[in-house]
Amino acid sequence: MPDEPISTGSIDKRPLGFGNDLGAEDWRRAHAALAVALDPQGNGRPVKWDNPETTLRGSVNPTGLPYVANDLVCRDFLASVITPAGSRFVRGTGCKPSGGDWTLTRLRAAKSAA
Repeated sequence: MPDEPISTGSIDKRPLGFGNDLGAEDWRRAHAALAVALDPQGNGRPVKWDNPETTLRGSVNPTGLPYVANDLVCRDFLASVITPAGSRFVRGTGCKPSGGDWTLTRLRAAKSAA
């Protein structure tokens, strides 16, 4: 009986709202921008990200003050993703436990940056 391939590893946790055209490195860069933009001690300004290898880029703009919900620190945001095919906007909320990582919830496509 031939050896069967063994699959190991983790599931890619890119949120679909950001688009399935983001590769792993694109998402790593976008996620880093999210972490900075959503930081409750941050300045509340948009944070840009880009990947020169794929030409994908975007920004994350916090749209409100941080708040506490279910013992998590949360913040709403509007993100842009710019690809050679066009641009899109995603609204959502990021929440995290104290000292933990951000989890994205309530992602939805936004019609414009307004």
